Amino acid sequence: MEVILKKSVEGLGIPGDVLKVADGYARNYLLPMQLAVHATERNRRYLEHQKRVIDHQESKDKELAQEIASQITGVTCTLKRRAGENDRLFGSVTSMDVAEALRAQGFELERRFLELADPIRELGVFMVPVKLHTDVVIELRVVVERDE
Repeated sequence: MEVILKKSVEGLGIPGDVLKVADGYARNYLLPMQLAVHATERNRRYLEHQKRVIDHQESKDKELAQEIASQITGVTCTLKRRAGENDRLFGSVTSMDVAEALRAQGFELERRFLELADPIRELGVFMVPVKLHTDVVIELRVVVERDE
């Protein structure tokens, strides 16, 4: 039986794939769990329409991400924190702290876009990757200074 996957199924495929599977597997698992639909002509046309809609939305999202990236490029985010000997911070600087500092500068950016692998625990200059879109990644300069 031919089916079109609606959701990702491990070991089988990703949404949109048209697959030939055993009748029992489709009838007893894929169709009742709403992981797939029959590969009829109507469903194929609907799938193509959905792909066009998704591609159009994806291109709009990418343009918006590029516009935001052009605004943020060259921005330096400066944070002041208390530090002890050897320039070690009391606490750390997280992506939430960086997002709040950007918000104070007038940039609305969610912290999930900031790909800070580990919290910053010392004074210095750090380059934090900002992933606005799968194809749009920029580097944000974060400066952590000693608070007097």
